[in-house]
Amino acid sequence: MQGLVRSVWNEPRPPNPPRRVWRDWVLVGVLVPTAVLEGILRPDLPWRVLSVAVTIGLIATLLWRRTRPLLMVAIVFGTTSVTPLLTNGDGTETHTMAYLLLVVYSLFRWGSGREAVLGLPIMLTAVFLSMASGRLASADAVAAFAVMFSAIALGGAFRYRARARMRELDHVKLLEREQLARDLHDIVAHHVSAMAIRAQAGIATSASRPNAATEALHVIEAEASRALAEMRAMVRVLRRNEPAELAPGRTITDLEQLAGTARVGPAVNVEILGDLDDLPPAVGAAIYRLAQESVTNARRHARHATHIEVRVAADATSVHLRVSDDGEGGPLRPGAPPGYGLIGMIERAHLLGGTCVAGPNPVRGWTVTAVLPRTGMAT
Repeated sequence: MQGLVRSVWNEPRPPNPPRRVWRDWVLVGVLVPTAVLEGILRPDLPWRVLSVAVTIGLIATLLWRRTRPLLMVAIVFGTTSVTPLLTNGDGTETHTMAYLLLVVYSLFRWGSGREAVLGLPIMLTAVFLSMASGRLASADAVAAFAVMFSAIALGGAFRYRARARMRELDHVKLLEREQLARDLHDIVAHHVSAMAIRAQAGIATSASRPNAATEALHVIEAEASRALAEMRAMVRVLRRNEPAELAPGRTITDLEQLAGTARVGPAVNVEILGDLDDLPPAVGAAIYRLAQESVTNARRHARHATHIEVRVAADATSVHLRVSDDGEGGPLRPGAPPGYGLIGMIERAHLLGGTCVAGPNPVRGWTVTAVLPRTGMAT
């Protein structure tokens, strides 16, 4: 039990809580005239002017409920507990004050464990004071506790859901890092092998060809520079110190294997344009992985698709990938999070200094577009 309490107390705030967004201002803009309208139309409201003023004043707590949840809870329940002292025991609560449940929800959704532990006694004390003063009957207190704990449970549930999704996203990104590390390991091994072969050849022919050693050193220098650049990229990929299983990777020439007509599903057409001869292997492997995942997603999710187009074009600075289908996969719902496959693709492109976006076509179908720098280095 002590360990559970300590764990809750040390629980940090969820990362990156949203600050005031446009929905908050819309909510404030709706609640203020609602409170005024209630003050005008409700005949049984005691201390009409003060009640409306308190209701409108506490609306401002909604703007800081995510970034300062404990302070907002203290302001709300402190104010509602003190105002009866100014009205000879009469309450100043209005029906519009139901919005205060958002403040309770936000404390357990966005606050730290320490703030939640400190905020809960504040809320309970306010309810018990209302009961002791006679402003809240026992039957109404049961309903008040039920509503308050429902808001608490809802905040905790959304907090747990967000944390679980964050763990899943981290896992997807880690898998993508491991895959990229495998590709980079294979590339570095190729450069090191080339250096060893050239060094052996230089030693073997140095007696008959005095210039062979110099030529070998030039080749070794070039391969060493490339290997060093790839090693630096690998270190950036593994900056979280996570282990990665190393295995041979793919190259951009393997894109042709994606082409053809499958027994089930749409046909795939691959088009490669531009100069790709001196493309860094890390970029080539990334282009293949992005195209492979895009084709897999299209075959899996694009309903009634007849063909998938894979187009790779290279210019002097970048490599462009475009994968599109003519299916009926449909766009993502507004505000819906992207799938884990797309998240992995975005992560891989980002690690190499590029971008990857996906979205529906104007008429039908889905398109994935990725742009990677030819150097394969994040700036």
